[in-house]
Amino acid sequence: MSERTLYTTRFALMGGAAIVRFVDDRGRRRAETIARAAENEAFRIERKFSRFREDSVVSEIARNAGRAPVAVDDETVRLIEAALELARLTDGRFDPTVGVLRRAWNFREPRIPDDDELAALLPLVNHRRVSVDRGTVFLQHEGMELDLGGVGKEYAVDRAAEVLRAHGVTSALLNFAGDVRTIGGRGDGRPWSIGVADPRHPGRCRFAVRLIGGAGVATSGDYERCFVKDGVRYHHLLDATTGRPAEGLMSATVVAASAFHAGRLATAAFLLGPQEGLARLERMPGVEGCLIDTAGALAATAGMGRISNLPGSLYADYPAL
Repeated sequence: MSERTLYTTRFALMGGAAIVRFVDDRGRRRAETIARAAENEAFRIERKFSRFREDSVVSEIARNAGRAPVAVDDETVRLIEAALELARLTDGRFDPTVGVLRRAWNFREPRIPDDDELAALLPLVNHRRVSVDRGTVFLQHEGMELDLGGVGKEYAVDRAAEVLRAHGVTSALLNFAGDVRTIGGRGDGRPWSIGVADPRHPGRCRFAVRLIGGAGVATSGDYERCFVKDGVRYHHLLDATTGRPAEGLMSATVVAASAFHAGRLATAAFLLGPQEGLARLERMPGVEGCLIDTAGALAATAGMGRISNLPGSLYADYPAL
């Protein structure tokens, strides 16, 4: 056996940066094999579910909207059903058919669509018009699209973590553009520390979550794909019922058993807003969270203090990130 060593691999995924860190004692060659396997699983998920790829199942479903159901595998059914469940959980504020609104919103430039432009697209945003039946998916109206961005990245980090576990890794931290999954502790008896960004100061950490064991951490925030015009911030987390950015929060962070579960609830809490979002998290067993409202105030679930250092510190204080 070799000495226990912390290995790190980085790669681009789904428009962001992915980092996989794990401890292993079987030598560098074995570690490189494990790292490539985790990367390949993440890339598989991206190829399969990205709405930006013409050869993805999501694009095939969109091409057949209003025409014919598309046969899909069990994995695709599970992911789409999870997105539809999130739509129901948020009373339609999240909707997996919201992708058509990118025709109106382009967050690379400070352009605000007018009411008529949004009104023309909103009839195509309706999760109730997504039919999942006996291994097929059908968008009932021509022009509808699926966007699994609200669940896909978190699913990818969980799947990559399962690949590590299958290769015998018992200590790991995976961070896919802010969506995190842990396996065990750091390997030195200390917990993993996951920093949560200050929404208005990108170089700083507002607070940190400390975890021993397998868990997922996800944050939905208004500070990545966004622009500010006339003093108002416009961001990509759109309320599907209005076609406009959700209001009330800067960020929502959730800790749950998996990144997939944490990510869905973080999105739900952000879209539901400060009061309803926190109340929803409090009612979820095995879930903790912290919301930062547009005034910068924090509100956390009752158990969040046990696994965090609120109010926070600098990223530099957490070398495990």
